[in-house]
Parts: sequence; C-alpha cells; structure tokens
Amino acid sequence: MPNAATTDSARINLRTSAEAKALIERAAALMGTTVSGFMLQNAYEAARRIVADHDTLLLSQQAFDAFVASCENPPEPNDALKQLLARR
Repeated sequence: MPNAATTDSARINLRTSAEAKALIERAAALMGTTVSGFMLQNAYEAARRIVADHDTLLLSQQAFDAFVASCENPPEPNDALKQLLARR
C-alpha cells in the first residue's frame, strides 16, 4: 500500500448510512487505526485484488502448451497478415 507521504494529497469522499459508519468506526478501533487508515487499507487491497484478477489470464495446461508451441514455432504469415503489416 502507498505510504502516507504519497496519499495525503488526494481525497476520496463518500456518504454512508449511520449504521455503516458506526460499524466502520468500530472495526477501525479494533484494528487500532483511524477510520481513514482502515478504509484506505481495505479499499486499496480490494482494488489491488480486483485489478489483478482482471489482468491475470488463466490457462489449462493444454492451452498453455499450445500457446508456448505457437510462440516457439509460429506459422508462416499468410497474405492477409503480410498486407496488414505492409500498411503505414
């Protein structure tokens, strides 16, 4: 997570219910941190996981082997590919 020196210049504002606010305040107190620190840490970790899940490609072993084989022994370019690469 970014350190405090790099996060104190950007703001995120949100509104919530009184019940959610009270629960977040209680959780922050139990963790020994501020509400801002608690929310930043948890939101940052959730965002990191979501982005990693989105940016990660999972393949079966068979699909991975086929991908590696294609990279190591690519087919000869066909006419359509040659024409595409000839465009400026």
